[in-house]
Amino acid sequence: MTGTTMILHRRIAEIPAREWDDCAGDDNPFVSHAFLSALEESGSTSPQTGWLPQHLVLRNGAGRLLAVAPLYAKSHSFGEYVFDQQWAQAFAQAGGQYYPKLQAAVPFSPVPGPRLLVHPDAPDADALRQLAARALRQACGELGLSSVHVTFCTQHEYDLMGQTGWLQRLGVQYHWDNCDYTTFDDFLDTLASRKRKAIRRERRDANACGLTFHTYRGHEITESLWHDFYQFYLSTVDRKWGRAYLQPGFFPLLSQRLGDRVVLMVARQNGVPVAGALNLMGRDTLYGRNWGRLEGDWPFLHFELCYYRAIDFAIATGLKRVEAGAQGEHKLQRGYRPCLTHSAHWIDHPGLREAVADYLRHERAAIEAELPALDALTPYRADL
Repeated sequence: MTGTTMILHRRIAEIPAREWDDCAGDDNPFVSHAFLSALEESGSTSPQTGWLPQHLVLRNGAGRLLAVAPLYAKSHSFGEYVFDQQWAQAFAQAGGQYYPKLQAAVPFSPVPGPRLLVHPDAPDADALRQLAARALRQACGELGLSSVHVTFCTQHEYDLMGQTGWLQRLGVQYHWDNCDYTTFDDFLDTLASRKRKAIRRERRDANACGLTFHTYRGHEITESLWHDFYQFYLSTVDRKWGRAYLQPGFFPLLSQRLGDRVVLMVARQNGVPVAGALNLMGRDTLYGRNWGRLEGDWPFLHFELCYYRAIDFAIATGLKRVEAGAQGEHKLQRGYRPCLTHSAHWIDHPGLREAVADYLRHERAAIEAELPALDALTPYRADL
């Protein structure tokens, strides 16, 4: 579009929250100014953690903001959940330099949603999305980087970018759909008898081990609860030999800025918090984010706190979906169905680009073939 300028911002605070959120909308909290600014102000996304903000902004000749994209220069591939380390290794062995790269994503959150955020009053939203995609490629070239990756984008964005030569990648997550249930038992009635009994047994055992469960929202979550939850988060990181990217200040900022859209489910033993699951609410979806617990013998606690309590909450509040995060085929047996996720990748080097394109062709075919087999493992009754 004539007269459009591209600007890269090192801090999201440089972009007025209202302008950003006009483009982001209110459907997905992970692309909101509040969520992304909490990451930056807490030091969770910073040069020290390998996530250097480079947020993309497009403005017209009059200075009006047209589109934005959450964008980061990355010195590694951690915290992304779309794995490209093999590409980096192959390029390094061939004498290339894969890092740094550009990542249009929500840091540390494998949550599908829009990444090319356009103003709702734009006369041709898809033209602006295509322009934003071209601007990402331009930024990659001007910064002298190897590639740009738009991860967990919408299928519509994936299709648009694929039309202009971006490499396309599929993944699988497990989501639960609310078919207008009024109670958890309504959901159970849609399951095969054996699976229904198994879930009831898991819930009974989880609730019979001396724990009490509580749900807190927004400003109900005290500093003390956030302190406890951060210990749970660290315990999960330690068990998985990971790195604690999220800093302690991040979590209190969430409840300050997102209010009741923050949902913290806590298990207590003798009044003391021993486990917690953090969720964020979108317009019609509950997004599972982080969970953790102290050491202890509590059967099926993870399933109860992260999956079944999330379903309870979605039914009670009329939400249409629960997205419980990446990975985990064990979710299938608990009513979460396989869903495709989408990413788009631009690689500048012709040789690496050709090799990755061939790899992705085979990977997409395998994932598309696997999806019906995964869906057949869900516990739903055959007559439904």
